[in-house]
Amino acid sequence: MIRRAFTLIELLVVIAIIAILIGLLLPAVQKVRESAARLQCQNNLKQLGLALHNFESANGVLPASGWTTAGPGNPAGKFVGWRALTLPYIEQENLQKLYNFELHWWETTNAVAASVPVKTYLCPSVPQRREVTSAVAKSPRPAMTFSNPIAANDYEVLLGVQPVSINPHVGAGFYNSGNRFSAMYRNSAVKLVGIGDGTSNTLAIVECAVRPLVYRGRSAQSALANDQGIGWADSEGPFSLDGAASDGSAEGCGANCSTPMNAKNDNEPYSFHSGGLNSAFADGHVSFLRSSIPIATLAAMCTANGGETTGE
Repeated sequence: MIRRAFTLIELLVVIAIIAILIGLLLPAVQKVRESAARLQCQNNLKQLGLALHNFESANGVLPASGWTTAGPGNPAGKFVGWRALTLPYIEQENLQKLYNFELHWWETTNAVAASVPVKTYLCPSVPQRREVTSAVAKSPRPAMTFSNPIAANDYEVLLGVQPVSINPHVGAGFYNSGNRFSAMYRNSAVKLVGIGDGTSNTLAIVECAVRPLVYRGRSAQSALANDQGIGWADSEGPFSLDGAASDGSAEGCGANCSTPMNAKNDNEPYSFHSGGLNSAFADGHVSFLRSSIPIATLAAMCTANGGETTGE
């Protein structure tokens, strides 16, 4: 009785076919995985947007991007960021109890609280992170070494726009000290009803992923350092929109810096999503902003009382 079996050539053909099928399947799997990550990122921003509203309901104003003087929720006038004050509104009441509002965010036990990871502050699309165990001096914060790595953060509020950087894109003298600010600038006390441009047109939070590890385009730059946005507790992480060169080599260089996002992550909007980034508006809704958005349009969204017409 003759037994039939696969020949070596037939086995190789089958293996080749399987390899081709796997090659065709992998991009689809990666696309589904990124879609799920982007959805989780949007959900994080939705929770943070709701936290801002809950703080405003309890205190009468939105939290400032960061306080350096006494203000709502910060009677001691310490350096405190918006995330520390909104912890109870993202179901982190116990973590806020560890935080001492009589101290700056980096002092004694607050550094311990700052080392606790909060999943809501993390975008799952981020490919790598660097443990933050030290920080250079940024007055009044001294140079520091942390016993426990500072927990990361991928989302930040905007202070507004930098007039010198943005005016070349919108017209000389348009932005000034009277209309350049967002709804949450430093030591601000803005009510939702005080946002003249409309809450649905005004950005509150954008992605600024993986700081303090510095990126230019999609390449990590280990030789460069960033002293802001070193963790969720850092009150100095918020930034104003400047615009960047397309390769991320510069920011705020006027007409030559018209890239609105994803060129550099040290204090400009940045995400690891293809084609744009997620953002939360002052009314609480979350949108995916495309990289192709004109920088003038993004600038209009960054201000609370700029009086612009975005056309969006």
